[in-house]
Amino acid sequence: MIYKNGEDVFPPELLRELQKYIHGELVYIPKSSSKRAGWGESNGTRLAMQNRNKQIFSLYKTGVSIAELSKRYHLSEDSIRKIISKLNKNDHILNRERN
Repeated sequence: MIYKNGEDVFPPELLRELQKYIHGELVYIPKSSSKRAGWGESNGTRLAMQNRNKQIFSLYKTGVSIAELSKRYHLSEDSIRKIISKLNKNDHILNRERN
């Protein structure tokens, strides 16, 4: 994060208004929600996890056990169950929409 002087960034009227609330302290101003990337979107983590979860679900549907998936992906059995449950619900919803 880069420090910027308010006098260099804000119009004088806005700076005076801000000074009514805060005096010489640092303030973090977050990006607007429309410009802010969601968790894992900017570095590819979200997509990688979605792909991994699809692989887990696909393997489960072919008969690979939860215990084996847990070992293979270094996740707890509870995490594997949650992934399967979530994707199973999504799978059912998609199938209903197609019919």
